[in-house]
Amino acid sequence: MSDEKPHVGVVGAGAWGTALAKLLADNGIPTRIWARESAVVESINAEKENAVFLSGIRLPESLSAEGDLAAVLRQSSVVVNAVPTQYIRSLYTGMDDAAADVELLVTVSKGIEIDTLQLPVEILRDSVPSLAGKGIVALSGPSFAREVAAGHPTAVVAAGEIEHAQQVQRLFSTDTFRVYTSDDIVSVELGGALKNVMAIAAGICDGLRFGHNTTTAVITRGLAEMSRLGVALGGDPLTFAGLSGMGDLVLTCTGGLSRNRMIGQEIGKGRKLAEILDGMDQVAEGVKTVVAVRELAKRTGIEMPIAEQVYLTLYENKSPTQVVQELMTRRLRQEK
Repeated sequence: MSDEKPHVGVVGAGAWGTALAKLLADNGIPTRIWARESAVVESINAEKENAVFLSGIRLPESLSAEGDLAAVLRQSSVVVNAVPTQYIRSLYTGMDDAAADVELLVTVSKGIEIDTLQLPVEILRDSVPSLAGKGIVALSGPSFAREVAAGHPTAVVAAGEIEHAQQVQRLFSTDTFRVYTSDDIVSVELGGALKNVMAIAAGICDGLRFGHNTTTAVITRGLAEMSRLGVALGGDPLTFAGLSGMGDLVLTCTGGLSRNRMIGQEIGKGRKLAEILDGMDQVAEGVKTVVAVRELAKRTGIEMPIAEQVYLTLYENKSPTQVVQELMTRRLRQEK
């Protein structure tokens, strides 16, 4: 990439995509955001606010929105992918020519594709062949969109080949948004995906009116499950002790802005998943991710009891009370 400021296209105008687009535009970087919803495009362009997904946050005058994905890709040397994981493949398929001049792709999606069990970086490489040889970096960590947009100090990690991760570090870093680098992209992406599953478990415990002891147990043992699967898939267990692992896990399991935790809370109170999802306007990635995690655990032979019980609760209507009882009465063992 040249020393000139790149033109950035943010694909996905949910809360997180909008917050990152705002951060980049506020930093003087030419930024355009793609939105599927015409109401979002109109709101950003006319009102300088994403009234649908990030209401109450004033957006910079320089930030514009577009409903034509191919046009945004053609005009961007850097693309930020901010769409839910399960929609990445269908959205980018057929966009190879439009993305031919993209030099760097940054993905902030946090999930695992159900059909292929691929992480976002793998899905993007499959879907957009012209990215071969280009930089693809995963940006992840404890970062609620609304707090980033409000300028609250936040730290995240950019993972990929170090040269590309450092490009992302320079592009995104501000006085309130600190970016570290890592070359362990597998662990960083897995951490971002798996913490959403554990947040549902923590939310179920909240919905059952359990206390801090229970939430802490879920976080700690959930991290053990995450690390075991990460090592089985080639990751470094130490990465899970960092921002994209423990950091994001703590935030999502305890923070009031966590959609996955909220779903767990409502499940713990006795509501059904379909009813909860019907009332949501944004995606909670953990609901789909747990299906893929369960299959990955089976294929690798990794024991993931919390993830398994979340799956049974969401998809086989298992009682949350029974889930907790079975987790607490499993065979006694050494901590590891």
